[in-house]
Amino acid sequence: MAKTIKIMDFFENVETTKQHNGYFCSVAEALTIVILGCFCGLQNVSQIHQWASNPRVFEFLSKNFGIEKIPCYYWLLCLLKMIKTDSLNQCFMNWVQSFLPEGLKGLTLSLDGKTIRSTGKMEKYNSPLHIVSAQIAELGITFGQQTVEGKTNEIPAVQELLDTLQIEGCIIVADALNCQKKTAKSIIDGKADYLFCVKDNQETLRNDIEDYVQDDSLRKTMDTYSSCEKNRDRIEHRTAFSTCDIQWLYGKENWEGLACIGAVNKIVTTKKGTTEEWHYYISSRKLSAEELLRHARLEWSVETMHWLLDVHFREDFCRVEDENIQQSLNIVRKIVLNSIKTYKEKTKSKKPISKIMLDCLLEPDNILSILTVNEN
Repeated sequence: MAKTIKIMDFFENVETTKQHNGYFCSVAEALTIVILGCFCGLQNVSQIHQWASNPRVFEFLSKNFGIEKIPCYYWLLCLLKMIKTDSLNQCFMNWVQSFLPEGLKGLTLSLDGKTIRSTGKMEKYNSPLHIVSAQIAELGITFGQQTVEGKTNEIPAVQELLDTLQIEGCIIVADALNCQKKTAKSIIDGKADYLFCVKDNQETLRNDIEDYVQDDSLRKTMDTYSSCEKNRDRIEHRTAFSTCDIQWLYGKENWEGLACIGAVNKIVTTKKGTTEEWHYYISSRKLSAEELLRHARLEWSVETMHWLLDVHFREDFCRVEDENIQQSLNIVRKIVLNSIKTYKEKTKSKKPISKIMLDCLLEPDNILSILTVNEN
């Protein structure tokens, strides 16, 4: 096997739901085929199998990955069904950790969930499959995920995910749904900080912060920072406010480590008119207004990843009825997006992800170039 394929070593020991003696194709080899097929932008297992069965591609797989036979489509599905997704997820997190020598210290971790919409229409699922992801915002790569049935279970899933991640030294940003006292405690126990958006699910807290910020005399005492962006006919003004003066805040002792409150005022002007929004925040880190605005905007990093899953892999239209395969494909797609983003960053490539995937489809050796760069 070629020296450049170290990434696959992290997935050699993926556990299975039942004993499997290998036959002529192991679970690790099946997983390798699927990962490499996703590098080519292939959207389902059927397309990946057809690609791998091509004589030229098979020669590539044999030469570089030691894969001597391609299983039939049905057997490929059977092998993927055997994968323990918790084990695959742990291998995935170990791989990401391998190129973060200093861990997450100083970085921003964005948390949010995504429902795979097609699973809501399948009788084999009790409720739509919902996957909570943790995204390293500055790097644009996914760090880990937790699967639940339905969005209503996202809050405990986030708390379980945090318990599995090494989050020391980072700041975790999350939407209002995850603005929870127990979540805040999990983050502080992990030696990290939090920045939560506060909305009506914490009505008293939100009203108290809003009253403070909207008082002109009090707002003048807060640290302030403004920015403006123009994109064609859209102009967006953002003004952030922050303060560590929270002695007056009722119930602050119930929020572990609470040290700062803030707000962001967003005014958007387009041809249709002007809109204004206020968003309110709490944080365990003493943030300046500029820092608050920067971290708050990084919350959208995980949403961008969800969008990429749908654009490049049409995940919301995936019709696989087996839950194990759905979860495994979600992790594999994140492996591929992580690798391509790291490749783009290290090589300063201006090519969009879609063109890089097309290059891999047309010339499989391009996959090796991406993997090699990721390992340097």
